[in-house]
Amino acid sequence: MKVLVTGKGGQLASEFEHIYGNNPNWTFVSIDEFDITNKKQILNFINFKHYNYIINCAAYTLVDDSEDNVELAYKVNDIGVGNLIEICELMNSKFIHFSTDYVFFGDKGKPYTETDKPNPTSVYGKSKLAGENRLLNSNISSIVIRTSWVYSTFGNNFVKTMLRLAKNRDSLSVVNDQIGSPTYAADIADVVLQIINCKNYNWKNGEIFHYSNEGECSWYDFAQEIFKILKIKIQLNKIRTVDYPTKAYRPSYTYLAKQKIKSQFNIEVYNWKHSLNIMLKKMI
Repeated sequence: MKVLVTGKGGQLASEFEHIYGNNPNWTFVSIDEFDITNKKQILNFINFKHYNYIINCAAYTLVDDSEDNVELAYKVNDIGVGNLIEICELMNSKFIHFSTDYVFFGDKGKPYTETDKPNPTSVYGKSKLAGENRLLNSNISSIVIRTSWVYSTFGNNFVKTMLRLAKNRDSLSVVNDQIGSPTYAADIADVVLQIINCKNYNWKNGEIFHYSNEGECSWYDFAQEIFKILKIKIQLNKIRTVDYPTKAYRPSYTYLAKQKIKSQFNIEVYNWKHSLNIMLKKMI
């Protein structure tokens, strides 16, 4: 089984590489050698190679910057996905792609299921939904995994930002009215490996699954737990979204229901506090 992973150097691709970096059947490619928006480059890279799976970890994830870089966001999150679809068609490969809770408006008030109608308001959310729709309208065997609030020991993320800011400040103000679930990238990688190794799954054209760690929280709750685990003393102040204006709209509630992926692949989903504890111990 040969696997190609895009987005080398990012949080999620780095988790896969941490596990399979020494496995010759797994290939990890960065934007320098495999820019998913450059069809000619990726065709030259493939050059009669064959991969059973393409795992697309490449994405434009800068939520606020996307508002100013609309063309780039769509180029990566939509057109780039289209280029990978063509590659999968050539090689008859299965495709695993990642999307976001930000495809939802956030006003439902209860967990979002895979059948709920997306209604993104940010450019980031809209561009990710466009990529989803490309897959749904294609003829390749593929899975879209929507996830949320991803963090890792690798790359840049909320956990590292909080720890960096805490070094130079006595207090921090964190939004308390956006609710979702932090998700450890290593857990996502583990779930993908279980999917790949599942012999009973009947692959379809663009099936969507939701996956995040269990348990709802706000960004304030998330920050509070980080400092609690590491025994860092700092004053945390709760603020509302309106008190911390950003270019892109953030949905107020995007907790993802996970019953479908749990029942389909018989997986255990860890609570976000459990996984955060594991991640922070790796950082110490």
